[in-house]
Amino acid sequence: MRDEPVLTVSDLSVTFGMGRGAVHAVRGVSFDVRPGEVLGVVGESGSGKSVSALAVMGLLPPNARVSGSVRLLGTELLGASDKRLADFRGRALSMVFQDPLSALTPVYRVGDQIAEALMVHRRLTRAQAARRAVELLDLVGIPSPEQRAMAFPHEFSGGMRQRAVIAMAIANDPDVIICDEPTTALDVTIQAQVLDVLRKAQHETGAAIVLITHDLGIVAGFVDRVLVMYAGRPVEVGTVDEVYYRSRMPYTLGLLGSVPRLDRGEHGRLVPIVGNPPSPAALPEGCPFSPRCPLVVADCRSAEPPLLPVRHGGHLAACVRAGEIDGGDLPPERIYRAPERAAPRPVHAPREEREVVLGVDGLVKHYPLMRGAVFKRRIGTVRAVDGVTFDLREGETLGLVGESGCGKTTTLMEILRLVRPQAGTVAVLGRDISALASSQRMAIRRDMQVVFQDPMSSLDPRMTVYDILAEPLRTHGRRDLGPRIQELLSLVGLEPRHAARYPQDFSGGQRQRIGIARALALSPRLIVLDEPVSALDVSIQAGVINLLEELKERLGLSYLFVAHDLAVVRHIADRVAVMYLGRIAEVGAVGRVYDSPMHPYTQALLSAVPIPDPEKERARRRILLEGDLPSPASPPSGCRFRTRCPLFKAIGEAERLRCVDEEPRVRPMGGDHGAACHYAESLDVL
Repeated sequence: MRDEPVLTVSDLSVTFGMGRGAVHAVRGVSFDVRPGEVLGVVGESGSGKSVSALAVMGLLPPNARVSGSVRLLGTELLGASDKRLADFRGRALSMVFQDPLSALTPVYRVGDQIAEALMVHRRLTRAQAARRAVELLDLVGIPSPEQRAMAFPHEFSGGMRQRAVIAMAIANDPDVIICDEPTTALDVTIQAQVLDVLRKAQHETGAAIVLITHDLGIVAGFVDRVLVMYAGRPVEVGTVDEVYYRSRMPYTLGLLGSVPRLDRGEHGRLVPIVGNPPSPAALPEGCPFSPRCPLVVADCRSAEPPLLPVRHGGHLAACVRAGEIDGGDLPPERIYRAPERAAPRPVHAPREEREVVLGVDGLVKHYPLMRGAVFKRRIGTVRAVDGVTFDLREGETLGLVGESGCGKTTTLMEILRLVRPQAGTVAVLGRDISALASSQRMAIRRDMQVVFQDPMSSLDPRMTVYDILAEPLRTHGRRDLGPRIQELLSLVGLEPRHAARYPQDFSGGQRQRIGIARALALSPRLIVLDEPVSALDVSIQAGVINLLEELKERLGLSYLFVAHDLAVVRHIADRVAVMYLGRIAEVGAVGRVYDSPMHPYTQALLSAVPIPDPEKERARRRILLEGDLPSPASPPSGCRFRTRCPLFKAIGEAERLRCVDEEPRVRPMGGDHGAACHYAESLDVL
């Protein structure tokens, strides 16, 4: 890296509105990046990360008032005309947005959009730009780039769309690439591919990268320096090792303590940051973090602390007690006092002797694939779930994991519908759902409840919290509504006096707690959790995970936990079932599956999950899967994973024939650990 910064941002401020109602979204942000350097920008939602990036790009709406300085290659961008900014965008400064589908024009072919970016900034003919577009698609790993260049964005998968956006971003060899949450909506395997493409793109262009993300694991393994933002301003800046191992700001320590760790097998409590970030329109006096900080003193509330050097010249922190704090000697558990783990309910019998709360055997769900508007005809079958078998015992949490499209949600919906499946059996609390009468089905619904992914869409905004919690109680004939609702709100850590409020009056984490309280209203024995923490910041997520664990231990619940975050599943689950293309690939106790994965797909999933530890991330072995999940309408013959399997490429021709012709079944690997692979062998990927 050269010493001269390619991008210098000084005292950047962004304000929306005027007078008392003004929203100070960004307040005095300063940073610089050098060629070949990666700067990671992290913080909770609303901290000003994305607004800062849009201000640098000159993409904020007209009502935004921007001040400060943004210098790119020595040229001031703030206050420049649209024509001048358009000359820089895409040539010297490019951006990769969070949602690639909204970043691409849906009515133009992907190749044409990349070619347009080339023709705007270079003197290329249309034919030359088209050829270069194909080369760029090939560079970022798009298969059959000549054909894919002629496709429309909706014909690409999510990972392929993001790679196409990266191809467009690097088309003109920019000096700076700003990536705003480029992997947020992607599976971990596709996320690993996209990060690998970004590394390749940086190597090809020598560009500096500003990576905005909430994933502290990605930051640990990808960036050189970290900028932590809170309430619109930087609160800690330093190298990735300094910030992770020698944090000087309580907020940074809280973020690191909130993250579930894939490499930690013990089930300790996570360390949540109590409370919510302040509103940019009503910041507290003094340090904005003081209402949530466990180390707050009187000086914290008198004035907002400036960002000053601590011990090492390049390490900065905005905390009056930064000299007393050293993240290496003072871990988050000591600062935030992680809650004690409640004593678990005694389970005297081994797992095999406990009651089966949920039993699924050979479950099948196929959908007809139709063509035609007036005269429809069936042209195929989508095998969403194709023979899934697992069981869930009393007092147990089973995590169901896998990539998008593997059949997790379809399996969940087949269980929740409580109707006869197409094939196979589903037994809830010992009763086969295919033989249930209406009254029996109603009784089972009392014992089986669900918590959905998005609490805002699952709670009626027209109903108060009281009415939301009272609805299932009234439906099932309960009379003691008032005392029970107060008990439920207290149980999930909410104030009973807030029962008269509406869902939109609560934060995301509080809304999810309301959803959990509703699920507990009828004292169920089984709760199905569909991605219950995926929409939450890590600091809020930690509190909800702790709550779920506490409720399970206190009430003796059983959880079916559907998730794509394998680190969360390791923390909360007792057993895990890994799904791939409608079937179970591996199942067993969490410790056995994570520490000694036997199926190549499980190994690839685990190796793709980032760990918030820079040294471990640098030393880890990655198993990058090629391509995307095959269509469930035409799954491969034999082993469904063989088209992406790294082991399949390494074995001999005779062994490959078995994978092509014979579909593997889940076979025992010791204890209750099983894997559906002909050549399964253990591999340490953590």
